[in-house]
Amino acid sequence: MASVAFAEDMCKGCGLCIDACPKNIIEFSTGLNVKGYHSATVTNENMSQCIGCSFCAVMCPDVCITVKR
Repeated sequence: MASVAFAEDMCKGCGLCIDACPKNIIEFSTGLNVKGYHSATVTNENMSQCIGCSFCAVMCPDVCITVKR
């Protein structure tokens, strides 16, 4: 099973990873990170739907996403 980890304090909330996800499981968090942005995140209930494609990580300009397969 694949998993996605976000370095939420590095995220600037651009949303490119959200657009790139073929399963539409990435969303903006409700809280703000240390930079004042709504960072991208995957909820625990959606994590099981991750296919490990790494599209989100490739699209991230700040290299905030790690995908483990």
